[in-house]
Amino acid sequence: MSTRQHLISIDDLTDDDLRWIVRRGVEYASGRHPDARPLRGAVVGVLFRKTSTRTRTAFSAGALRLGAHLITYGPADLQENTGETVEDTGAVLSRMLDVLVARTAGPESELRAYAAQQRMAVVNAMSAAEHPTQALTDLTTLAQHFPTIDGLRVLYVGEGNNTASALSLALARYPGTELHLRTPPGYGVEPRFLDRAEVAAKRTGARIEQRHDMSALPEVDVVYTTRWQTTGTTKPTADWRTAFAPFRVDGAVMDRCGATVFLHDLPAHRGEEVTADVLDGPASVAFQQAENKYHSARAVLEWCAGQSPIGGA
Repeated sequence: MSTRQHLISIDDLTDDDLRWIVRRGVEYASGRHPDARPLRGAVVGVLFRKTSTRTRTAFSAGALRLGAHLITYGPADLQENTGETVEDTGAVLSRMLDVLVARTAGPESELRAYAAQQRMAVVNAMSAAEHPTQALTDLTTLAQHFPTIDGLRVLYVGEGNNTASALSLALARYPGTELHLRTPPGYGVEPRFLDRAEVAAKRTGARIEQRHDMSALPEVDVVYTTRWQTTGTTKPTADWRTAFAPFRVDGAVMDRCGATVFLHDLPAHRGEEVTADVLDGPASVAFQQAENKYHSARAVLEWCAGQSPIGGA
C-alpha cells in the first residue's frame, strides 16, 4: 500500500482531495468500478465506542468490498480500559493495521494521538465536535441530485452539532455556495468552526450565516436537519425541548424556502426534528443519503490508503 493519509477533520483535505472523494463516492454509487479492490490484502480496524448503524456498517462493508480484511473492536476491548495510553495503543495498532476507523465521540486530540505515526491511516468516524465522513456523504448526495455543488443554497435547521460543524467546513470549499444555519439559542455551531469555514468562504465566495430563530427563512435548494439528541451528548438544561420546538422541519418550512431536496443524517425521530410527511415525502433523499455512507466510505478508505491519483497511487 502507498503512503497513509489521515482524515481527522475536513481541514485535513485539500480542495482536490475533497472533490476527488466526492466524485469517487458518486462513481461507486452509480455502479462504476464494481471490481475495484484497491485495499486487497490490507487490514482495517474498526473501533466504535458509541452506537452506530450507518457509519459502522458503511466502513465495515466498504473495507470488505475493497478487498481488505476486517478487525472490529467494541468499547471495552482495548487495553486503554486498563490504563494504556492512546499514544501507545496507536503505536501498537499501527504495526498491525493499515487503517483504523474510530468513533470515539471524544475530543479530536484523541484521534490525533492515534495518528501520531505514519504506518496506519486514521479515519474520524465521529468525534464530539466534528463528523467529517458525514459531510462527505452529504456532498456525495448533493452531487447526485444537482448538476454541480457550486452555488447550491442549503438551510440547516437544528442543533449546531458535529454534523453541522463538518458541513460548514465542507460546503464553504465550493464557490458561491450558501449555508444558512438556524440553530436554537445556546446550541449553535461553535465559533471556532465558523471561523475556519469563513477562511475557506472568503477564498471561494461562499456564504455562511447563523441565526437563532426561524423567521425570514431564505430561498434555498436544500433543507437539512438532524435529530435533536446527538449521539454521545446530553443537554445542559432539562427544558431544552422548549428551545428546540420552533426548529422542527415540516411542510410549511419546506414551502417557505422553496426547497426541492430534504436531507437528514438519521436516525430520525418523526414528530420531533422533522414531521413524517417531510421525511417520507417526495423531496426526501434521506435513505439514499444513508446508502451513500457506504459509497462515500469506500472513497474515503481508498484515499486514506493512498490509492487515489492525488493521494500517491
